[in-house]
Amino acid sequence: MSFIHEDFLLQNKYSRHLYHDFAKSLPIIDFHNHLSPDKIQTNAKFDNLTDIWLRGDHYKWRAMRACGVKESLITGDNSDRDKFIAWAETVPKLLKNPLYHWTHLELKRYFGIDTLLNADTAGTIWDQTFEMLQTNEYSTRNMLQRMNVKVVCTTDDPIDSLQEHKSYALEENDNFVMFPTFRPDKAMNVEHATEYKKYINELEQASEVEIRTYADLINALRKQHDYFDQLGCRASDHGIEMPYATEYKESEIEQIFKNAISDTKISKEDVLKFKSALLHEFAVMDYEKGWVFQMHFGAMRNNNTKMYNILGPDSGYDSIGDFSHARPLAIFLDRLDNSDQLPKTILYNLNSSDNVIVSTMIGNFHGEGIAGKVQHGPAWWFHDQKEGMEEHLQILANMSQLSQFVGMVTDSRSFMSIPRHEYYRRVLCNMLGNDIEQGIIPDDDQLMADLIDKLCFKNALQYFNYSKLPESMNL
Repeated sequence: MSFIHEDFLLQNKYSRHLYHDFAKSLPIIDFHNHLSPDKIQTNAKFDNLTDIWLRGDHYKWRAMRACGVKESLITGDNSDRDKFIAWAETVPKLLKNPLYHWTHLELKRYFGIDTLLNADTAGTIWDQTFEMLQTNEYSTRNMLQRMNVKVVCTTDDPIDSLQEHKSYALEENDNFVMFPTFRPDKAMNVEHATEYKKYINELEQASEVEIRTYADLINALRKQHDYFDQLGCRASDHGIEMPYATEYKESEIEQIFKNAISDTKISKEDVLKFKSALLHEFAVMDYEKGWVFQMHFGAMRNNNTKMYNILGPDSGYDSIGDFSHARPLAIFLDRLDNSDQLPKTILYNLNSSDNVIVSTMIGNFHGEGIAGKVQHGPAWWFHDQKEGMEEHLQILANMSQLSQFVGMVTDSRSFMSIPRHEYYRRVLCNMLGNDIEQGIIPDDDQLMADLIDKLCFKNALQYFNYSKLPESMNL
């Protein structure tokens, strides 16, 4: 039997029944990822496995470094084939790491390859996949369609032209839809004076709004927010260290912004005040348009300054932080709720020690007639592996309502990452199947079919208001 066989991760007859009969064929809504909209719009193809699989994947880079691979074979000037061989030599060292599962699941789903990847098999797999990647079957759109993706939401800066989204939207394409996501993190980063002034200039050009005051900044961002909305955007996303909820006065924020664009040093306290004010403003914008406000917090980023100066961000030098989130998170949500401006909100925590905090926090804030208005987002980054997903799902079930959960995302830059939805569905069905076997939940097909449909597809469809998609998509 191959390693990735039809019952992979499914440990009993109940788990196998739930997955194969209820979960496997459901469409995929990938409501948060970092895929290139340009590659989707142009229906790009890839030169080889390194091009599609290793380039930009800091998960793999991090693993290779930990196994002693030279940087020249990771992000350096070595050939694509040499880099792939170095990755193949690394893979056998990753047993018990989720990368081992993902690697072989992706090889199986996209290329039908059952062979374990290692130094001995690398050459054959490289040659075999090289030929396949030259065909139209392996264009970006065809790969997404093959995985039954119906909605894909990219992550985009307010200064982005969204030209790819505009062009794609003009096509008669009933296979899947692509929407932008509003990611305005750089507009908050007043602590980095040089980069911040450059960003404000770019935002001026994109919005055609002269920005001299904080009020101007908000006007420019609102104009871009409107533009995103016109192109189908239904969510913002915010990658932040912690929920910002410091008390502030509007007059203080105006002065902090003026200081930021005039090279005046800004104190740590003022940085927190500015970020608190702007994050609140973004949430209000989302509420007004009925968008979903997504907040990713808890990462300690760019810890290796030497490598950051060489490679920049998102290159494999981030880790889990130990920030105190409970109080600021409560203040942030309560401030919005008190003014009746709390949008639908998804909270993604990176430190698993915050799972109980987040799963209980979401029960404090509701919206009449809106099921699961505030969500504990899926296990993210270091935790989108078997045990991480199981812990998240179990705590969510214990502390809140699992039935309202919006489900999985890839959060990936790779077009080969979509099988992570399959991985999540297998983990979910195995957990439920084990509970049935132990008599913890009933063996009731209708109950299970309805729950799995919600947790894999329907909740996300309704939560993001994607129910108006073309009927030809057969959703």
